[in-house]
Amino acid sequence: MKKAVLLGDSIRLIGYGSKAAEMLKNDCEVWQPDDNCRFAKYTLRMLFDCKEHIDGADVIHWNNGLWDCSDLFGDGRLFTPLEEYLDNMLRIADILLSYGKKVIFATTTPTHPDYPYTKLENIQRYNEALVPKLREKGILINDLHTTMLAHRHDGLAEDQIHLNDLGTELCARQVADSIRSAL
Repeated sequence: MKKAVLLGDSIRLIGYGSKAAEMLKNDCEVWQPDDNCRFAKYTLRMLFDCKEHIDGADVIHWNNGLWDCSDLFGDGRLFTPLEEYLDNMLRIADILLSYGKKVIFATTTPTHPDYPYTKLENIQRYNEALVPKLREKGILINDLHTTMLAHRHDGLAEDQIHLNDLGTELCARQVADSIRSAL
């Protein structure tokens, strides 16, 4: 049976991950870590520990970004400066391309307009800077950002960042479809 791997922050872990795996159960075996992949540098470190689970996958689907482009302390400095984010993400991309046959990156989802730590313009700036560089490497793009942009008010949980049932359903279906297409 074919194998897919799901990597990503809490949008995957407590959002689309379980539902997408369930949707894919007849198409492929799905592995995903029990840990939240958090920010890009954390994911980069995780790849060392998880290599045996990822290596040889037919498709690797991954997301990172919400932590990275957040202003957690209100001082105007994002958690991960853009150049560092790009460097880490491109390194992750190269490693994943060496581990799996196909790699899909899911763009960073928007937060609710009232969410105080992560602004839409930062999310879009990080997505816009990264996506063309990933495409150059042959990585497929799953545009969860655009899907959820239309659901910033009705697709997010009360915490204004994570997916609610509607957001989970929308993203899980799109993730499953993108993996099926890549298989």
